[in-house]
Amino acid sequence: MSSSAEILAAAQILRDKVNRLSFDTPVTHVYNPLNYAWAPHKEYIERYGNSQKDVLFLGMNPGPWGMTQTGVPFGEIDAVKNWMGIQAPVARPESEHPKRPVTGFDCEKSEVSGRRLWGLFREQFTSPDAFFEKHYVVSFCPLVFLEESSRNRTPDKLPVSESKPLFEACIKHLQANIEALRPKWLVGIGGFAQKMIKDTCPDSSIQQGKILHPSPASPAANKGWSEAAMKQLKEQGIWA
Repeated sequence: MSSSAEILAAAQILRDKVNRLSFDTPVTHVYNPLNYAWAPHKEYIERYGNSQKDVLFLGMNPGPWGMTQTGVPFGEIDAVKNWMGIQAPVARPESEHPKRPVTGFDCEKSEVSGRRLWGLFREQFTSPDAFFEKHYVVSFCPLVFLEESSRNRTPDKLPVSESKPLFEACIKHLQANIEALRPKWLVGIGGFAQKMIKDTCPDSSIQQGKILHPSPASPAANKGWSEAAMKQLKEQGIWA
């Protein structure tokens, strides 16, 4: 089985497992892009997850204007459509928050985190094929959690009764990606992702690293994120 076929099978298993989970208030709406945005997610895997990698980057969960809209990790519209060349039909969540509509590739908002992350990769590599030859990006948790106010609730804020079965499913999905891609480096994008890597591979021989999360909610990220991330990647020996 090819690496992309293994990753695709793992994504299907994850999709079905998390569909069976339930979440209580303050979460009022849960989006699963692996359901309604499966087509672009599948294309991302098949096009770019088809070979072994040197570096596997791990994010937390979808942002409202990124993967929530495109099904691609950190999937800022312009990066996915005009750089990766992915544009596939996106449906809508079963229960949609009125303040967080899913319009797919018609979304006019830009995901800042995704714009920063993929912007760095676009600057450093001549093409998406050049980047994905040795790199891949995956989201730890596929779900989006919204409160009644439309505020995004991150997975680390869930009660243990809800996060435990969710994280167990997500860890198995990450393990499947690692087995398929055989990376030399696992790099957490932010502290949560780094912790999930450690929980997934506590005794692994695979090297582990971290870069600053590009979210605008982070004051440090708003003071030259690209330069800070480049410095971290070089200091850790992830990039030459």
